[in-house]
Amino acid sequence: MATTMKRVLLAVTLVVVAATPFLGAERPHLITRWENYTTATGMPDAKVFCVAVDGNRVWAGTEDGLALIENGKVVKVYKPEDGLAHRAVMGVAVDKHTGDLWIATFGGVSHLSGGHFENFTNLTSGLLNDICYGIAVVDQYVWVTTTAGVSRYNTYSGEWTSWSEKNAPFHEPWAYGVAPAGNKIYFAIWGGGLLEYDVAGNYWKPYTDPDEEMETVLFRNQGLIHIIVSNVAWNPDTQMVWASTYFGLSGYDGRNWHNYLTMDSGLASDFVNAPKSRRNEVWACTDKGLSMLDYSTNTWVSYWPGKQKSQGEIEITWPDRSKQKLFTPTALAHNYILNLDFQGEDIWVATAQGLSHGIREPQKEAQLYAHTRNPRSTGDLASGHPQEGH
Repeated sequence: MATTMKRVLLAVTLVVVAATPFLGAERPHLITRWENYTTATGMPDAKVFCVAVDGNRVWAGTEDGLALIENGKVVKVYKPEDGLAHRAVMGVAVDKHTGDLWIATFGGVSHLSGGHFENFTNLTSGLLNDICYGIAVVDQYVWVTTTAGVSRYNTYSGEWTSWSEKNAPFHEPWAYGVAPAGNKIYFAIWGGGLLEYDVAGNYWKPYTDPDEEMETVLFRNQGLIHIIVSNVAWNPDTQMVWASTYFGLSGYDGRNWHNYLTMDSGLASDFVNAPKSRRNEVWACTDKGLSMLDYSTNTWVSYWPGKQKSQGEIEITWPDRSKQKLFTPTALAHNYILNLDFQGEDIWVATAQGLSHGIREPQKEAQLYAHTRNPRSTGDLASGHPQEGH
């Protein structure tokens, strides 16, 4: 009798394991809840260009001012009447040593310190151009990308240094994004590819598309996927630089390029506005949703609002390219994604219709997976609707 019982228990265990869609280690982490900030909750404008996390504080740059979110509320909004250089805020960087804020706007650079603004423009400083997109702080230097090239401000000496097609290998001077990477700085150049600046050596290295400006990808992983680079991110964990283009996503590990297109990946769209990367993750902000690649497993997770506005959709693309669709009771504010930043396991997402706070809840994640079937056994999209109250 005891032997028979053992056999029954073993059989039950095997059935449970076989019925489980995925091993725990294979499952990507999911964002299961979204909280959205719009003009109805105090945001100065619906269109959010950028977001920067500073501990418990979150800064969001919009088309009509800079918003500060604390404890789940918009607590302060800065506009030109408060001293901000321009209402359109394109980039925000926090000086980790001083706590000061550096802001890239369409009217120059603003420095917020102790509640007071100091502004820098082309006419009042060495800034190359007033149309500024990206900004970063490295030690005493503030790096700014403008439509006329790259400017660097030394906060100790007050000296400005600039680079453009006149003194650096800029195929085009229109600079969009900046990503500090230790002793190097990477820049996203619109129509000019990716530029690498060696700080110690004071020299530049360009990375371009091997088939030039053609929209068709002829050389898949032999170089940057396209020269129209919209933004750039550096991952200190994997030592990889990621470039977003309007024709796909590119990653470079120092030796090889890794390029991704919608045709053979889980990328929501080839039109990528910005990347963000940490650990083995790279997030792609696209015009049709938010996508995350787990680089170690080649598994994709994409997020967008569902047909019912209150419902969110998640699509997982597994390494064998089978897909699984899940649903959440809350959704991103919009599917046009412009930027994001990390706050622990949470993410903050800048969209065309508000700022979204994505929250990871391990228990609800497990419940969501529990109500799905194995897509590998069907080859179809599996629908997993969370139970009421989950």
